Amino acid sequence: MKSIPIRQISDRIKNTASRFSIRLLEVVLNGKPLQDELHRHDYFFILLIKTGSGDHMIDFINHRIKDHSLFILRPGQIHQLSLERDCTGFLMQFDAGFYVPESTSARQRFRRATNKDYCSPEASRFEKLYAVLEQIYLENTNKEEGFLEVIRANLDIFCIEAVRQSKNPGQKTSLELSYEQERFEEFFELLERHASDHKSVVEYSEMLKLSVYQLNKITKSVVGKTVSELIHEQLVLESKRTLLGTSNQVKDIAYSLGFDDVSYFIRFFKKSTGFSPEAFRNNFR
Repeated sequence: MKSIPIRQISDRIKNTASRFSIRLLEVVLNGKPLQDELHRHDYFFILLIKTGSGDHMIDFINHRIKDHSLFILRPGQIHQLSLERDCTGFLMQFDAGFYVPESTSARQRFRRATNKDYCSPEASRFEKLYAVLEQIYLENTNKEEGFLEVIRANLDIFCIEAVRQSKNPGQKTSLELSYEQERFEEFFELLERHASDHKSVVEYSEMLKLSVYQLNKITKSVVGKTVSELIHEQLVLESKRTLLGTSNQVKDIAYSLGFDDVSYFIRFFKKSTGFSPEAFRNNFR
């Protein structure tokens, strides 16, 4: 089986010095529908749909595209995009070296914004997001003195607006949210890096210097799930990504993900997805 291709930022941008690109969807589509194959990126991918329709599968979850849709993908996520010819909006791409938020609060907002793959903001908030990308587009087109600094400053604003639109009535106070969100993000970063070699709740609680009770309270408050559920979900996701991203044998994938017993890995995967690892692979051929 052919592995899922990884698209590099250099494949998309002729002038790789800036490592940044923003384009009007109307120009990208050029009057034709878009049907991408399954792939992943080594860069951030932000798609803001003003009008139009299509489908967008991100890490094996399908989203129906509609007016006022926002998609934010982190490097490494697997996705497949289908757009109708009349879609309007912006497609923005940049690598991790282009945008590095300077303050702690800005870094936290960037993580919060990029941890949400899809949202459909209400009209007034969408217009604010669209206006920020419109300003970024103009700066990138005109390329006047200091335009990269202005783009990065507008990315700060974009992240603020992206996080704001997620608020809901009855949400906790900003101080409570800030602490819980920060600790949750610390946990999730550890989970993304160590899911294959650290699979117990105790290990993560020790790394974060929290009790198991405290860590579970935080994850339940932020995403409504226990630590065990999040570890399980991340292992399933990494299994799917590795099955489709490589041509390695199932036994080698099991070992790479920290499963000593290949039979147990197969049972774990089938119980979680309804498919054996090989059947899952064949469905995406």
